[in-house]
Amino acid sequence: MDEKHRNIHNQAVEPTDLKSDKNLERLKKKTSADFAKYFEQTYMPPNLKEARRRRKNTTQYVDDFGIPEDIQNIGAGRKFLIRTYGCQMNEHDTEVMAGIFEELGYEATEHEEEADVILLNTCAIRENAENKVFGEIGHLKPLKQEKPDLIVGVCGCMAQEEAVVNRILQKHQHVDLIFGTHNIHRLPQLLKEAMFSKEMVMEVWSKEGDVIENLPKARKGNIRAWVNIMYGCDKFCTYCIVPYTRGKERSRQPAEVIHEVRDLARRGYKEITLLGQNVNAYGKDLEGNPYRLSHLMDEIRKIDIPRVRFTTSHPWDFTDDLIEVLAKGGNLVEHIHLPVQSGNNAILKIMGRNYTRESYLELFHKLKKAIPHASFTTDIIVGYPNETEEQFQETLSLVEECEFDGAYTFIYSPRPGTPAARMEDNVSMDVKKERLQRLNTVVNHFMAESNQKMLDEVVDVLVEGVSKKNDEVLSGHTRTNKVVNFKGPKSLIGKLVQVRITGAKTWSLDGELLKEVEAMVQ
Repeated sequence: MDEKHRNIHNQAVEPTDLKSDKNLERLKKKTSADFAKYFEQTYMPPNLKEARRRRKNTTQYVDDFGIPEDIQNIGAGRKFLIRTYGCQMNEHDTEVMAGIFEELGYEATEHEEEADVILLNTCAIRENAENKVFGEIGHLKPLKQEKPDLIVGVCGCMAQEEAVVNRILQKHQHVDLIFGTHNIHRLPQLLKEAMFSKEMVMEVWSKEGDVIENLPKARKGNIRAWVNIMYGCDKFCTYCIVPYTRGKERSRQPAEVIHEVRDLARRGYKEITLLGQNVNAYGKDLEGNPYRLSHLMDEIRKIDIPRVRFTTSHPWDFTDDLIEVLAKGGNLVEHIHLPVQSGNNAILKIMGRNYTRESYLELFHKLKKAIPHASFTTDIIVGYPNETEEQFQETLSLVEECEFDGAYTFIYSPRPGTPAARMEDNVSMDVKKERLQRLNTVVNHFMAESNQKMLDEVVDVLVEGVSKKNDEVLSGHTRTNKVVNFKGPKSLIGKLVQVRITGAKTWSLDGELLKEVEAMVQ
């Protein structure tokens, strides 16, 4: 990168917005290859040194979101569809974008042939997720040819990756709109540009966004809700692209979070999940304020909402005062998601996890002692660069000691631009797949064993809907986040009911509604 473009990046104030660039007219006359070359020169690729420096930047809090007068009701008579890939944060971002669409007058649809705008809200965590998105982009090309006025957009984490955007620019010119994770609040303006421009609209900010409150949300259902409490991550695990695509850690102000939770309680929601890429780092960036996640949850504990969860936590930031608050129970449920990633110290070190096997186990047992009936789930990566059989065996032994109630298990997927992607990897794919299979066998054993222990127990189930396999069966979750299926009237959806466990499978439980509860609803 030459000095001119390096200076543009270091200022990190203006967006990489080609629509407002002085060279726009020249670019319009050029080919897509020239367009891609320009982007390559003005885009900030993942850079660990530069990203670490950003933590010194001051976060601005903005509370004035609104729809510009000239585009109010621009969506009248039009429909939108958002396809979401990835984590709960992406799901929450989709709710915000759907809220903005509705503020603009658009109506939601599940049918792509009815849509006037189709957005792919993308995930960059694993290569498989990217492949799915590019498959969907290709699938939409004939529809775009059939409906030239259809706006096809790509947003989310993949849009923050240089290689991804270059690939779209060069091979998928039917895409009309690209914007990143920091630009969601500018969706109205971007839609307007995409509607009236003959060129692709791209706005990807390398500087993480400010914290913007009062964004509209179109939540899915009225039973469970996501409440984002912070953005970004400063951990820089060597395999993870999130700190580059989501930016530095930025906590929302406590009063804003409390206000949102109280509003959800007033509206009858039964469960909320506090969200953050590293949720238990909440508050560390609030200058001059010792307020942390433990304080926030202790306040939320007093709000009249039946269940409160949080995800995703990092063992590094799991403090004793947070454990003390969680142990108070009440509406704070007994489910802890505590990603370990590996059970071997050498692998943990090159992953940049900043804890050891021993310190993880110490924290695990401390939580188990403080909250005896808690369920524990985790994340585990197998086949990290140069992982040996002996190192993998240590992961298996950690799983056997912790007896997790569930685990999200993955084969390592290199993400371009991360330190791990530059590591030499001498573990074959066949070995990685075999290790994943062995790990899943152990995990599934403990999942099934944990479920078996619940036979004949009476549990509170939040009824969320009908079973995916049988619409005559209701389905919901326990406080410990286990799935329970049972027969009952659909009028119970959205309610907390008591169910006796009658059957245990590996991934779910079967139950029957208590006679007294059944009698009350008949």
